[in-house]
Amino acid sequence: MAQNLKNHLRFFPPFHFLAVPLTLLGLGLSAYQVVQNQSLISWLIILLFFLMFIAVFLGRSFSLKVQDRIIRTEENLRYFILTGTPLPETLTLAQIIALRFASKEEFLALTDRTVKENLSSKEIKEAIKNWRADDYRV
Repeated sequence: MAQNLKNHLRFFPPFHFLAVPLTLLGLGLSAYQVVQNQSLISWLIILLFFLMFIAVFLGRSFSLKVQDRIIRTEENLRYFILTGTPLPETLTLAQIIALRFASKEEFLALTDRTVKENLSSKEIKEAIKNWRADDYRV
């Protein structure tokens, strides 16, 4: 299926449907156990699940930050190849991330329009006519 504005959001099932729900379930059950039984083991289990919850979200957060840096670098290179100059510094990361979906034919004009009109990432994505899929992101 071709990627477009309506279907470009992506879920990573092991994270969204397994790790997060099971960690939250474990945290909730261990909190219930602490209320029922004030033992040291119960407190240690809730601490363990709380730390696991933090680790799951930090792992996701760190990988998204790296992905964002890569996207910024790729789009800066793409702009440089087409114009010989780096991306305008006024563009925000959210705008650059949205511009990555613009086809080669639309990219420069949409970048200029984004700088002039300060388009939001949603407005940028809505303005794209020829969607450039990003099938490698998570």
